[in-house]
Amino acid sequence: MSLAAVERRTLPWGDPLSVAQGLKDRSGALALLSDGGPLGRRSFVAAEPDRIWLGDLAGGLRLLREADWGRQTVGLIAYDAGARPATGGRPEVWPDLMLARYPAMLAFDHASRSVVAIGRGSGPAAAAAAADRAEGWLGEAASPAAPPPPAAAFEPEAPAEDYLAAVADVVQRIAAGELFQANVARAWRGRLREGAEPFDVLLRLAGRASAYGAYWRPGDRAVVSNSPELFLTFDPATARIETRPIKGTRPRDSDPARDAALAADLAGSAKDRAENLMIVDLMRNDLSQVAAPGTVRVERLFEVERLPTVHHLVSTVSAAARPEVGPPDLLQAAFPPGSITGAPKHQAMKVIASHEPPRGPWCGSLFHLDEGRLTASVLIRTAAFERHADGWRFRTLAGAGIVADSDPAAEFAETEAKIRALREALVGP
Repeated sequence: MSLAAVERRTLPWGDPLSVAQGLKDRSGALALLSDGGPLGRRSFVAAEPDRIWLGDLAGGLRLLREADWGRQTVGLIAYDAGARPATGGRPEVWPDLMLARYPAMLAFDHASRSVVAIGRGSGPAAAAAAADRAEGWLGEAASPAAPPPPAAAFEPEAPAEDYLAAVADVVQRIAAGELFQANVARAWRGRLREGAEPFDVLLRLAGRASAYGAYWRPGDRAVVSNSPELFLTFDPATARIETRPIKGTRPRDSDPARDAALAADLAGSAKDRAENLMIVDLMRNDLSQVAAPGTVRVERLFEVERLPTVHHLVSTVSAAARPEVGPPDLLQAAFPPGSITGAPKHQAMKVIASHEPPRGPWCGSLFHLDEGRLTASVLIRTAAFERHADGWRFRTLAGAGIVADSDPAAEFAETEAKIRALREALVGP
């Protein structure tokens, strides 16, 4: 069915997390939750998609080139779908690409404190009915309260010594000229307590909201993300593409003076700046495949962003897309994100595969398409859930970019800082 007709209604403000709470048990429940800051002005809440598609990356990108799939669609690309050309056939632990099309959606503008109910359908009557449904969701909002820790355990998949050895191996490979940088990760697993559900984790992260927070529950799978990292945005009206890779991390400290010193140390770190610059160059190269000649540029370099548990070093790269380019072309050119692979990207993914099992959703991308406009996050600070006979099981990871002068113990400590918020959301402090 076509979704060519659209109706939009501006409504008074409602809290997106409260609305998501009211919809959390609906099929395909979705919440794209922004912190309302300069990078995340809008949040989106929806449920009950009329189409769901699971399959291979190439097939899904072909589908997204059809107009009816690009109007109001959410998708998740697993990291392994993009890595497979480098890693070869590996077990599929998560679908390569999942898509869901939502005829009804609520868009929350944090700056103007307004909500737009969006309805799409085959004609005006169908679009109005979908808008009615979206508007009705505001009346089902429920006041969210942080539940107790939903998981009993948060267990590493491998001993610390394995990660230290992996970092040392990558450093040796870099010294031998095999590559310049690789992002190597640690993984943790666990199971939620009886009666607990993935949405509980989102509620416990609410006080640490990020620009690209998300909850998505298609069937017996769910993803909870508190990602601060933008993979790609694209606006067809202006042809602007933007990416904001993160490379460089320091933990936050409760003492203001110590916290400021950590931020200053990150800003002045030659190692972290070199690590960031490598990925900036990689993303410039990826964007050049779809950009008009001469339009790729670095707008901001080495900015320190302060998040609740970490400081990050962030850069911004932009470009103007060629006239024939659309969101599927951008995803195809740049996925997987350079910040969570390394440089050169192909070789880095091979090295990562020699030390890690398949990643699944972690370090893939969750994206939203709205009339050709694309916003795609990098799925860091993300837990993936699957429902089994014994309840919900989860898996999450945290990685660090390994370069020539990396110290294994320091990189291990960085993964601890990055996983802290999710660990505390799952099992408490």
